[in-house]
Amino acid sequence: MDKNSGAGLTRLRNAFGWSMAGLAATLKHEKAFQQELGLCLLLAPLAFLLGKTGAEKALLLGSLMLVLIVEILNSAIEAVVDRFGGEHHTLSGRAKDMGSAAVFLALANVGICWLCIIFF
Repeated sequence: MDKNSGAGLTRLRNAFGWSMAGLAATLKHEKAFQQELGLCLLLAPLAFLLGKTGAEKALLLGSLMLVLIVEILNSAIEAVVDRFGGEHHTLSGRAKDMGSAAVFLALANVGICWLCIIFF
């Protein structure tokens, strides 16, 4: 699976295409991403209403985006671990648990940002 990225505008076009393919695959195959995207779509309009300044709105929206980013990375880790081998291995379990922990921390970050901006 050697991807020749090309140069200049071709490289940008190819990179964009691969990014869109990754987003489509994540949306199609990852239930957690679908749920988190739904939550983001629900909360994003509220970010514009609750944020008083541009910085507050950016924090509210950025914390939501971070969850999606971390979930994609977690899904990628899981896919690689699953592809590498199906047998149980301590390092495989650790990698998956760490990815899950990263998603948890990103979700906690959403809660902290939203609570701080709404109540303080």
